[in-house]
Amino acid sequence: MLQDKNVLLISVKFFNYELLIKKELENMGATVVLYDERPSNSFFSKAIIRLKREVYKTKITSYYKKIIEEIGKKRFDYFLLIKGEAVPPFFIEFLRNVNPGIKLIYYTYDSFKNNKNGLDILNLFDSKYTFDSNDSIKYKIGFRPLFFATDYSNLYRNNKEQFIYDLAFIGTAHSDRYKIAEDAKIWCNENRLKAFTFYFSPSELLFRIKKLIEKSFKDFDKSKISFKSLSHNDIISIYNNSKVILDINHPGQKGLTMRTFESLGAGRKLITTNEDVKKYPFYNSKNIWIINRDNPVYDLSFFETEFVPIDEDLYKSMSIKGWIEEVFGLKSTAVWDNVLEN
Repeated sequence: MLQDKNVLLISVKFFNYELLIKKELENMGATVVLYDERPSNSFFSKAIIRLKREVYKTKITSYYKKIIEEIGKKRFDYFLLIKGEAVPPFFIEFLRNVNPGIKLIYYTYDSFKNNKNGLDILNLFDSKYTFDSNDSIKYKIGFRPLFFATDYSNLYRNNKEQFIYDLAFIGTAHSDRYKIAEDAKIWCNENRLKAFTFYFSPSELLFRIKKLIEKSFKDFDKSKISFKSLSHNDIISIYNNSKVILDINHPGQKGLTMRTFESLGAGRKLITTNEDVKKYPFYNSKNIWIINRDNPVYDLSFFETEFVPIDEDLYKSMSIKGWIEEVFGLKSTAVWDNVLEN
């Protein structure tokens, strides 16, 4: 397994999931060194790296040379890169050269349409995985969906009978999310159900720009937006008090969101705009209600029935530990093969 193994983890910051991955690796016996993939997480830096990465090349090079200085004498058994939107090829080549036998692993929770740099470095890795079934087929790389953290399984084991909210939505503000979630909230009010919504934007400037140029943001009530994300514990608390979770995927992505796995991992019913969920082995119409994002239809009876437990082995595979075991090659990813065949 991973007992006494040394792991270098480099990841973009994504709602502290990189910290949860580090913690789980350590729980499995590994020693983990974690670095942020980006030299900076300012709105400007993120935009430049995504849209015009070469403009930021000098800063990226300097940042990774500094990491090389810091880890130069350390030896690693594994290198896990998550997303790969900034890391330069020379850094990956350095790791292989100074760590004979190291296993280089790449994973992305974004589509390559949004992250061209990921494609440029794929050939440098021993194992590569994506959460997007279409990209997996197109680029002939491994398919491994996302996961839920251990805290969600604690809710699953201690399921409650009474909830504060019938429906909850938590998410970054983008595309048509606001309209869909607000319409769902209206439907809940009309049917005497209580709904909770939380919209996050990483930058007030970004929000203002979207208000000006994106049609879906024109009616966005600024008083409902937060420029500070919820903590992991805050989200756990909301899930604990919610019977059904609303998931609104980005229109341009087919891969299932983290929210999908967190909801089911917590034993919460799910309403989602992602029709691809039907292809997954955990799909059960009693637990998952699919809506058309352009014309959503809800059913009151879905809120009145209880969550149906998921097969234990499948549930374990959906967990963060299951994700690590499969991405690190400790267990087979065959459980997800049918998704690619459908």
